[in-house]
Amino acid sequence: MGGQAKGKKKNKPKRKDKRPNSDAGFVGLSPQERMKVRMHEKAKKKTAEKYSVQQLLEKTEECMDTFDFEMAGLFCQRALDVDSNNLQALDMLGHICSELGDTQKAKEVFLRAVELSPDVGHSKYMYLGQIHTGREAVDYYTRGIQVLLSALDKQAQPTQAQAGAAAPPDENPELPTAKDVCIAYCSIAEIYLADLCMEEGAADKCREFIERALEYHYDNPEALQLMASYLFSTERNQEGREYLLKSVGLWLPAQKQSADSSSAEQEMQNDIPPYESRITTAKLLIESEEYEMAVDVLEGLLEEDDEVVQVWYLSGWVCYLQLEKAKEQQEREGRDVTEEEKEEWKALKEAARSYLTNAKKLYSKLRCDDQPMFEHVEQLLGELGGELEGDEGAPVLDDDYEPCSDEEEDDADVAMEH
Repeated sequence: MGGQAKGKKKNKPKRKDKRPNSDAGFVGLSPQERMKVRMHEKAKKKTAEKYSVQQLLEKTEECMDTFDFEMAGLFCQRALDVDSNNLQALDMLGHICSELGDTQKAKEVFLRAVELSPDVGHSKYMYLGQIHTGREAVDYYTRGIQVLLSALDKQAQPTQAQAGAAAPPDENPELPTAKDVCIAYCSIAEIYLADLCMEEGAADKCREFIERALEYHYDNPEALQLMASYLFSTERNQEGREYLLKSVGLWLPAQKQSADSSSAEQEMQNDIPPYESRITTAKLLIESEEYEMAVDVLEGLLEEDDEVVQVWYLSGWVCYLQLEKAKEQQEREGRDVTEEEKEEWKALKEAARSYLTNAKKLYSKLRCDDQPMFEHVEQLLGELGGELEGDEGAPVLDDDYEPCSDEEEDDADVAMEH
């Protein structure tokens, strides 16, 4: 009997182990992939024990301020490993991915932020508007404007407890401003000026949104310039020129004056339109035959970043146009060329060749793909006598410069120690 009893006990089915299976997430993974997952989990745990989310986001912001977006991405991802629903971290990571050109990842991050907080925080909608095109972009910008206006309404009606403590918008960069609304309306207007320009009533909608932008910030250079672009596109050139000169007059003179003062230059940065917008400024000035002002704008762009092919090309193009205009004026007057004019023409010709030579060399260095621009550079150089010989006028580029190369990620923990 004793033996039989033992036999039954032995054959009794085992109770299921209800403890969580730590390897459940490893099904289908190779040994190398399993090791990688375990190391990542270990790193997450170590980060959570060693650094707070706020510390990680502070390091993220420091890296972003120095344009080290790859390292910023590492810190930000560590913060999200600790708190996956942190809205500030999601917003920062989306921005970082946009800067690194990872549009798909940026889109996923911003959509996650929308899911978590659809009615607070307008910046995610602005970024989603930039990522998308056409009608989708308009929808995101419109939603962002709704969030902005709601936030501005709340700022305008503070509670009694907040009234004494709240800082003015100018003193708190985190608070939305009327300028933000203006820029958002400009973004929609640009879409009707480009992507949706063939839609019925696109021109009227474009002007409507520009006018709304100017209602919120009547002397905003970007909004005024956009109105100039709209007017040029509808062949109202004189009116467009007036808006353009008003726009440029709001920032270019002050920028030139601040060139010798680092403190004044720092104060000016918030008032100067973005780099790409100023490239458009130069194009519109050239179209309006405001060549000297275009040269001033282009010189400022080259000082800020001398590795943009289009800026070198436009600089050469405007010098060429100045030369042609001077020759045409002399011919109209029906007189001989003066020695002073000969010197001026020679200087313009050499300047045009120098800029265009730089444009061609940089075009090859950066492996650009704007064939029409390259062909125009070749055409202009042919008319001017070809490229400059030797190193004269060549853009300063490191021999190992790689515009699209990715460095291997450093360990974020090491950087945290510094």
